[in-house]
Amino acid sequence: MILTYSYFFILFIINTNNNWIELFNGKDLEGWEVKINGYELGKNHKHTFKVKDGVIQVSYQNYRKFGGKFGHLFYTKKKFKNYILRLDYRFFGNHLKGAPEWSIKNSGVMLHSQDPKIMLKKQDFPVSVEAQLLGGLNAGKRSTGNVCTPGIDVDIKGFKAINHCVNSTSKTYNNDDWINIELIVYSDSLIHHVIETDTILTYTNLRIGGEFIPKNYLDKLGENLESGFISLQSEGHPIEFKNIKIREIF
Repeated sequence: MILTYSYFFILFIINTNNNWIELFNGKDLEGWEVKINGYELGKNHKHTFKVKDGVIQVSYQNYRKFGGKFGHLFYTKKKFKNYILRLDYRFFGNHLKGAPEWSIKNSGVMLHSQDPKIMLKKQDFPVSVEAQLLGGLNAGKRSTGNVCTPGIDVDIKGFKAINHCVNSTSKTYNNDDWINIELIVYSDSLIHHVIETDTILTYTNLRIGGEFIPKNYLDKLGENLESGFISLQSEGHPIEFKNIKIREIF
């Protein structure tokens, strides 16, 4: 039986540990490493990721076109297994010419990411579970806090998710306001997505599989995805992140 919980009940049942760790110091990218498709780890192509006015900014100021340059900014000081990750995000500016149409106001936070040191030079996405961030387009419902699964499978309500991305029950956020997301992670067993204190998605049983599996992961099919790195995504639309903090739970 799959249970659903209110946000406040989830917080109540978590083992108390008030030691929040700030992952972003508000000044520079110390502790973070960039991996952009087509480039070696550490090459921040055209300064895609930068710090401006106390936020991490995904910027396409120096781009003429996207050219498939999907990118990720990894926090590499530590792998995490059981934790609450909290941050604020907001979209801004215009979608980059040549980026996929689906990437308009589209980004993500990657959980349990593979080590960026073993990503292929030409690899769009790390093996991970993505908390997908979407902004509204003033044209119908467009939820945020969805789940996408590059290189993994998950179960929703006890059954394997068939689609690569599964929508949450969040409302649509059409304006480019700051949105708070909280991700409550219990290793490979259970993950809750929370937007502005509303639990909008729950899934279980993370394991290697599905689509977008890099060739150096084919021998890991079926293995549980118990821990990994955290990364922020660049997919073709400018976005900012701030107040990035984590609290490990036991």
